Amino acid sequence: MTTIPTATSIEGGHPTGSRRMKPRRAAVAAAAGTAVEYYEFGVYGYLAVIIGPLFFPNDNPTASLLATLAVFGSAFVMRPLGGIVLGRLGDRIGRKPVLITTVVGMGTATAVVGLLPTAESIGLLAPLALLLVRLAQGFFAGGEVTGSATYLSEAAPHGRRGFFGAFTPVGVAIGGGAAALVAGLTTTLLDDDQLRDFGWRIPFLLALPLIAITLAARSKLEDSHAFAEETKTAPAKSPLREVLTEHTAAVFKVIVLSIGSNTGYWVGLIFMNIYLTTYLEYPKSNTFWIMGGISLFVATLMPVFGGLSDRFGRKRIITIGFLGYAILVLPTMILMDQGSFALAVAAMVVLALPMPIVQSVTYPTYAEQFPTRVRYTGLSFAFNIGTIIGGGLTPYLATWLISQTGNLLAPGFLLMVAVVAALFTLRTVRESSRAELL
Repeated sequence: MTTIPTATSIEGGHPTGSRRMKPRRAAVAAAAGTAVEYYEFGVYGYLAVIIGPLFFPNDNPTASLLATLAVFGSAFVMRPLGGIVLGRLGDRIGRKPVLITTVVGMGTATAVVGLLPTAESIGLLAPLALLLVRLAQGFFAGGEVTGSATYLSEAAPHGRRGFFGAFTPVGVAIGGGAAALVAGLTTTLLDDDQLRDFGWRIPFLLALPLIAITLAARSKLEDSHAFAEETKTAPAKSPLREVLTEHTAAVFKVIVLSIGSNTGYWVGLIFMNIYLTTYLEYPKSNTFWIMGGISLFVATLMPVFGGLSDRFGRKRIITIGFLGYAILVLPTMILMDQGSFALAVAAMVVLALPMPIVQSVTYPTYAEQFPTRVRYTGLSFAFNIGTIIGGGLTPYLATWLISQTGNLLAPGFLLMVAVVAALFTLRTVRESSRAELL
C-alpha cells in the first residue's frame, strides 16, 4: 500500500526535515528538461521541408517530405521502449538520476543530427545515420516528459497538482516555440543556398548549451517525498508487469487520452507549419515566427488552466479543450486557405486556443491514474503508446491523406476523430483533482 504523508509530517504541503521539497524549483527544472525535448522534436518538424531533400533527394517534393516525416515518426516508435527501461529505473532507483540521463541523451542525439553528412556526401548512409540518431533520441525522450509529469505530481502540494503539473506542458510549449523562433531566425538571416549548405545545422547544434542549462537546474533536485516513503519498504520488482496486470484500465485510458492530446499538438501546431508553408505556400520565415509566438503565448495560459482544474475538476476543463478542437479545426483551416496571411494567422491563433486547456490538465491527470510505486513506468508506457499514434503517425498520415484525397481538410477530420475518442474515454476516468495520490 502506498504510504501517504500525514498532516503531522507536512508543513505547507512539503515534508519536514532536511529533505524539504520546493515545488517552484521542481517546476522550473521539470519544465526546462521538457522544453529541451520538444525543442529538439520541434526543430526537426519545422525544418522537415528544408532537410528532406538533403537526406532524401527526390524529384517529387511530396515523396521527399513523406520520407523525412517517416524518420520523424521513427523516433516515436522507440519512445515506449525508452519509457519501459527508463521508467523502471525511475521507479526503482529514483526520479532524479533518470531525469538527468534523459536530457543528456536527448540533447546529445540532437546535436549529432547537426553534424551528420548529407546524401550528397555519403549517399544512402546519410538517411540511415539520420534514422539511427532519431531512434536514440526517441529512446531517451520516452522517459523525459513522463518523468517530469511524475515528479511534479509528487512534488506539488495537495490541492495544487494541476497548477504545478501544468509546468510540464509549459516546457512543451516553450520548447516548441523556441524551435519555431530559431527556425524563423535562421531562415530569415540566411538565403536558400546557405540554409542547404550549413544553416539547417545551427538549430540542432544549439541543443548543447540547452543541456548545460537544464543540468544546472536538475542537479539541485531531490527525489519526491512520496517516492522516498514508498521505497522505504521495497520498490516494485517488475513495474511493467505490475502495471499491465493490476492497472490495465488506467493504461488504456491514458493511451486514448494521450492520442487526443498529442494529435491536438502535432496536427494543430507542428503539421500546421507544413500546411501553411507547403500546401498554402505562405512564407516559411513568417510562418515560423507566428508559430513561435503562438507557442509562447499558450505557455503563459497553461498554469492558469492547471489552477482552474484544481478548483473545478480535471474532467470538466479537459472536456472544454477537446470540444474546442473538434469545433474549431475545420472552420479555421478553411480560413487559412483564403489567400490572406493575416487571416491565416488569426485562424491559427484561434485553433491554438484549446491547446493550453488540454495540455495543461491532461499531464497531471495521467500521473494521477497510477500509484507511486509504478507511476513512472505506467505513465511512460501508456503515454508513449498514445504518442506513437497521436504524435509520430499523425504528421505523416495527414500529409499522406492530402496526397491521396486532394482534400486539404483531411488533417482536420483526423484531429476530430482523435478528440472524439478521447472525450468518450474521459467519461470513464475518475476525477482526481481533490484526491490523494495513490
